[in-house]
Amino acid sequence: MAFSNISNTKPFSLTSLSSSSKQYWNIAQDHALASSSLQYADNYRNKDANTSCFGVQHAKKLEVCRNILRNVVAEEAEDPFEGLSMIDAVQRLNIDYHFQEEIEAILRRQYVRYITHGKYGHHDDLHVVALRFRLLRQQAYYVAPDVFNKFKDEEGIFNKELSEDIEGLMALYEASHLNIEGEDVLDEAGKVCEQLLKAWEKDCDNINHARVVGKTLGHPYHKSLASFTAKEFFDNSQGSSGRLNDLLQLAKMDFNMTQSMHQKEIAQISKWWGDLGLAKELKFARNQPLKWYICSMVCLVDPDLSDERVELTKPISLIYIIDDIFDVHGTLEEVTLFTEAINKWDFGTLDQLPEYMKICFKALYDITEEISQKIDQKHGSNPLDSLRKMWASLCNAFLVEAQWFALGQSPKSKDYLENAIVSSGVHVVLVHTFFLLGQRITEETEDLVENMPGIISFPATILRLWDDLGSAMDESQDGRDGSYIEYYLKEHQDCSIKEAREKVLNMISDAWKCLNKECLSPNPFPASFTKASLNIARMVPLLYNYDENHGLPSLEEHVKSVLYESVSV
Repeated sequence: MAFSNISNTKPFSLTSLSSSSKQYWNIAQDHALASSSLQYADNYRNKDANTSCFGVQHAKKLEVCRNILRNVVAEEAEDPFEGLSMIDAVQRLNIDYHFQEEIEAILRRQYVRYITHGKYGHHDDLHVVALRFRLLRQQAYYVAPDVFNKFKDEEGIFNKELSEDIEGLMALYEASHLNIEGEDVLDEAGKVCEQLLKAWEKDCDNINHARVVGKTLGHPYHKSLASFTAKEFFDNSQGSSGRLNDLLQLAKMDFNMTQSMHQKEIAQISKWWGDLGLAKELKFARNQPLKWYICSMVCLVDPDLSDERVELTKPISLIYIIDDIFDVHGTLEEVTLFTEAINKWDFGTLDQLPEYMKICFKALYDITEEISQKIDQKHGSNPLDSLRKMWASLCNAFLVEAQWFALGQSPKSKDYLENAIVSSGVHVVLVHTFFLLGQRITEETEDLVENMPGIISFPATILRLWDDLGSAMDESQDGRDGSYIEYYLKEHQDCSIKEAREKVLNMISDAWKCLNKECLSPNPFPASFTKASLNIARMVPLLYNYDENHGLPSLEEHVKSVLYESVSV
């Protein structure tokens, strides 16, 4: 089999970095790792015959699974739950992109039945009702949370009998994470389920069952990256027979093929980054092309978007580099002049800038022009003007923070957060994503550039507040950033740090509720863009979960598993 030896080749991995290198979590400085990545890409190109054979096997298995889903669609009226369980399986196996038509057909029928007849499974158990609720909301269909009232007693409290229904509690807990503002019943449901499941997990004698419950509590599907959690579902599905076994085999083939593709993309990024030369010219800045690529990988998850992932990594890298210029190295006078140059987008304004800023400006200018031309060639629309505005807004926000620091000012926490949402860089990433997906500015989406719609501002809020929780000690960068907690405590001197952190956690929860609402229909943005927005929010805890050594152990473990450890088929 073409991929049988991938796990043994180990082109490079995060765990092979020395402790001193791991502190900066990069691949570009380690020439051995970068060259082995390129060598892997060369080796892969020499395996065309085997790869072709594997591709034929994959195509055959995909057709088998398509027929399975088509039969489920045909039988949906007779067994609605079978359709729901199939959708849940293909999503958790991370192969749902193959079956979007079938998934939509099943869920549309369930939704039409709900809104036409008011039937939402009055005789169904909690597991079915909660699963249907979650899948419909994930598909942007609004279902009212009062479908869960049947599981409450006369006093409005969830029935005590539910404590015995572990599958139902897990499904309800998963569903509660798709809540929107004002849905107290889902807030209550989430708390009740968490309490009951934790108690059950603690007393459970079956290690495997306890592990599944623990994973559900720690990583609910809606707030997790399916590409990072699919392997866990592979393990849970071992020994399955019939339909699920066919889906599992397809998922494993898919995993290995996608992994190989990502490795080739990393080789491209490694070469591009080395050729660009910014790591040599700007030694003070972060040097983390692998981390930047991971951000691109989770934004653009469709395997067909390989070129787009490579292109998106480039502006992501520049966000980090420019951030370090403002936050670590540049003087206030220098970053003011740099911001003026970005706003004018003109080489004629560079004369007064130091050489390192000229180099950075040229890289930004060339990369933005190049990406715009590629988008124009592929989709017939040049987004250069919009992208220039994005970079200007980002640098303007960076400059505001630099001025606060230089002048010793402490902004109001509200003013800090409004500016920090822009300086997070999420706006720049998602606007590039929007155009790379072939979208154009329309009447409905014109706010995307001039303002910041909720589909962008809410994941940006989640990112900034997570960063500000205090665990984000970004690779020993001795920067000048303030934080929401710092400024909030100055405004509320009677408030403890613990209370301030609880407030921030509540604000993150509220931002998630708002993002959930943005994703419901009607929504002017395509599903691929909505998913990119959600995936940025999903990735945030991994990006900012630093340990005492300023490392990212959780993210590194996921990356190692997804990119360098294949699965046996």
